[in-house]
This record gives sequence, C-alpha cells and structure tokens, in this order.
Amino acid sequence: MENLKNINLDISVKYITRVEGHGNIKVDIKTGELKECKLEIVEAPRFYEAFIRGRKWYETPFITSRICGICGIGHTLTTIAAVEDALNIKVTEQTKLLRRVLNNSEIMQSHSLHIYFLAAPDFYKTTNIFTMAEKNKELALIGLRIKKLSNDIGDVFGGRSIHPISSIIGGFTKVPEKNEMKSLLERLKKAEEDIWKTVEIFKKEVQIPNYIRETEYISLKHPEIYAFNEGNIFSSDTGITSYKNYKEMTNETVVPHSTAKHCKHNRNSYMVGALARYNNNYDQLKESAKKVAKELGLRHPENNPYMNTYAQLVEVEHCRVDCIELIEEFLKNNLVYEKPIEPEIFNGDGVGAVEVPRGILYHHYIIKDGIIKEANFIIPTGQNLANIENDMKEFLPKMIKENKSKEEITLLLEMLVRAYDPCISCSAHFLEVEFI
Repeated sequence: MENLKNINLDISVKYITRVEGHGNIKVDIKTGELKECKLEIVEAPRFYEAFIRGRKWYETPFITSRICGICGIGHTLTTIAAVEDALNIKVTEQTKLLRRVLNNSEIMQSHSLHIYFLAAPDFYKTTNIFTMAEKNKELALIGLRIKKLSNDIGDVFGGRSIHPISSIIGGFTKVPEKNEMKSLLERLKKAEEDIWKTVEIFKKEVQIPNYIRETEYISLKHPEIYAFNEGNIFSSDTGITSYKNYKEMTNETVVPHSTAKHCKHNRNSYMVGALARYNNNYDQLKESAKKVAKELGLRHPENNPYMNTYAQLVEVEHCRVDCIELIEEFLKNNLVYEKPIEPEIFNGDGVGAVEVPRGILYHHYIIKDGIIKEANFIIPTGQNLANIENDMKEFLPKMIKENKSKEEITLLLEMLVRAYDPCISCSAHFLEVEFI
C-alpha cells in the first residue's frame, strides 16, 4: 500500500444500507499505517447444507429455492443441475431452452432491483429510492416496469415469480400457454425504450467513480452462447476447466472477521458476477447489448469494479433480446408438454454450476439410495468478499491523495460494496463457537 504519510482515518460503517443482509466497513489508519481495512460480515450463519441432508432427491429444488428471495430461481436451477448430474438424467433441448428463459428472468429482475433501487440513489447523492425519485421520477418508473416484467416472465415460465414450482428435476410440470407468451413478447419488445432511456439518463446525469484494479475474473463459459445455465469454469488468468473442479477454483477459507468464507484462485482474490461475465464472454453478447456497453463507456476488458452496475444493464439488454428470440421460437414451433424424465439410478455424486445474478453458484450433492447424504454450496457473494477488500485497500490511498473528505471516502467505499450487489445472507456459512 502506498505511503499515507501522517494520515489518520477512522471509518466505521455499521450495517451498509441498500444491500441484502448485514455487513460493516471498518477502516483504521494511524499515522499513515493501515491498521485495518475490512468488510465485516456479521450476518447470522445459515446452515443450508445441514437442512438438505437426509431429504429425498426430488424434494431438493423446493427446499433450496427458499434460501433466497432474490435468487430463488438460481438456487432451483443449480439444485436441479446437481441432482441431474448425480443421477445421470439427460433432459431435452426444449427443457434447456425453457430453463434459459427462466434464468434470464431472474438475471433481469435482480439486476433491475440493484440498478434502479439500490445503486441509483448513489448516483443522485440520495439515500433511498423515494428521494431519488424526486430527482428523477422517470428512472424510478423504468425500474418498476422492468422489475415487473421480469417477475411476470418468472411467473409464466416458473409457475410463480418467486420460488418457482414448475421447473423440476427432469423437466417441467407445465409449459406456458401461447397467449401468455404473446403478452410477454409484446412487453419485452416495448422494454427496449426503457433500456435506451436508461442509457441516455446515465450518460447525461451519472458519473461512475474512476478507480481501476486489475483482478482475476471467473465465470462459466460455453462454446456457443453467453453462459448462464451451462458451461465450464473459465478464469481470465488460467483458462478453462471442468465445472467439476469447482473446489480447485474457489479454495474457501475461514477469516476471523466474517461469518462468510473467503475465496481465491490464481491470485489472492477474484471477481464473479456481471462484470466478470462481461469480460470473459463479451463476444457472445447480443449485438444490442454490445451497443449498450459502448454507449455507457465500458471498456473490454473493464477493470473498474464500480462499472459492475453498468455491466448489469448490459446483461439486462442481452437477456431481454434472448427472451424475445426464444419465445418467438416457442411460438413458431409450438411448445408441447414433455413428461419429466425419471432417474434410473439413485446413487451418485453431482455438481451444479449456474450463473446467478451475482456470479457462479455451486451446489454439490452425494446421493445414496435416493437420499441426500452430503451437500456443499458455494455462494457468489462469498467468492467476491476478498476481492472487495482488496479493492478497498487499493483505492483508499488514491482517495486520500485526491483530498477526499472522510464523508466522501465513506460514501465511495459503500458505493464500492454496493457495486458488487452482495447478497450477504446467502454467503454467511461459518460460525465460530467458543467453548468455555
């Protein structure tokens, strides 16, 4: 870390606002020496692996979807992928495409929640969506429309907008009706206006902090499509490896100031999420999404973590267009109900790796006689925590050199955490118990 001379700085943010869960920022600089720079995760741990053990294989998606009210679809799809991997279930192409639309809906709804309701108040130097709406009502209304559309896609393709029920292991219990898809198609096409209006507003009124730190970016990669549901693990440092090697890529470790574990791979931290996917899979974005990136000033690769919010808007546009193309294909070829594929074996070891809004989500199950005997989940936010801290340590001296006030530095650090769009509750896995 650069010499801070005789600087003294003490920052303590208890419970960062406009993020999911509880996290603190702690910075302590004494006479130029950095004593402490931490993102403390103080959320109570949640033992998901424990409550899935002992359950039957077909119960798992309905349980794990409840882990998160934002990523219920992501946990469902990842569980399904892991169980199908373990029990050697090969689903149809139609099922894969239906799941793609379903995951697109979650990417869109979660990203729009973050862009318009959690991050945008920072752009207008306000503390919440209500005071932000006083400064730009149109932006708030756009956010509401895209969020509602995204939820409705999840409702039609997943059986309900939160905690889907029609997507199960082996397939779907029902397929959408034509009239439902036609209605969504019309709204998806109309949403193009909202995307480009957002771009126009951001270009005119928003200035993203310009702090750069190169890091390792990890995401799924697929040879044919921008990878969300399928693919192997790709590192910008080391290249591609099988999704089965997730432990070698994550290397979880316990840190004393967090109930969530930290991860590292080739360096001492890495980034997952929208910006990582954008950097690793840019060529496979829809052309209109690339245009959004260009208009917003995203470089490729982009090493400014604050730009993750803009990368999310790029992905919203990508998912919007992908949904249009898939729904048009469904309407042209007539969706038919396919009976879900049943397993022929009930013992196995399987991994699911699915890109959810905040990055790669891993589920790993060992199944014996149809019962979950072992389970392991690695959450995207947990993978990002070490990288957020390294960003803070890199950017602090620059902020001080720029003569930022304590209040300005505090806000910039909060904005940095929010830019990663953390889902802190999902990441909290560890509990230190001291026996006396």
